[in-house]
Amino acid sequence: MVIRTIRNKLLFLLCALLVLPTLGYAQSNTDGGPPLDSERIPRVEKPWSIAERAILEPRENNGSVLGVWSTCAQAPDLCNAWLEFTDYLLQDSSLPTRDRELLILRIGWLNGGAYEWAAHRGLALSVGITEAELENILEGPDASGWSDWDSTLLRAADELHSNALITDVTWNKLAVRYDKRQLMEAVFTVGQYNLVAMYLNSLGVQFEEGFQGFPL
Repeated sequence: MVIRTIRNKLLFLLCALLVLPTLGYAQSNTDGGPPLDSERIPRVEKPWSIAERAILEPRENNGSVLGVWSTCAQAPDLCNAWLEFTDYLLQDSSLPTRDRELLILRIGWLNGGAYEWAAHRGLALSVGITEAELENILEGPDASGWSDWDSTLLRAADELHSNALITDVTWNKLAVRYDKRQLMEAVFTVGQYNLVAMYLNSLGVQFEEGFQGFPL
């Protein structure tokens, strides 16, 4: 019970970071926004079923639930299976949060995952990624100003996106700082957020009110 309470509190704090400064959600497309102008599968709305409530209540923030969760709740069994994995990567991964967010934002950009980018933008800023670096993420690992480490992380995301394989050169650079678990988590993080972009784009999940898309 104590562990569940702590996890729910962590989920609430994460929701607050991801949703700020949003309230509700916007149906209209914006420049740099989702590739579809309207949803293909609607969000679950209140009153929730028992299965929907179990998924969404811990993720509710000021009466609002992000579409990434309220859309997947249309298929509760699938959603629960997926959330166990994504919650691990967001709460229990041993990757430094800044590293994780660089990987997420880069693969989000490469896949046109505008919702994914917008949802993580505030979290990235909260862990020290600057506005200038957000723009550099779009340019990639060869943009000026990156440390060798940050460039290596972005290159790993690029290689996974292009060939589903991190090259030996990049892998060996990662292995200087990462242990075996972290090396695996880096690959799984990019893979997970590749899936997330496919999910959000294909189901037409629309921006929350206040979301900012890709820098233009």
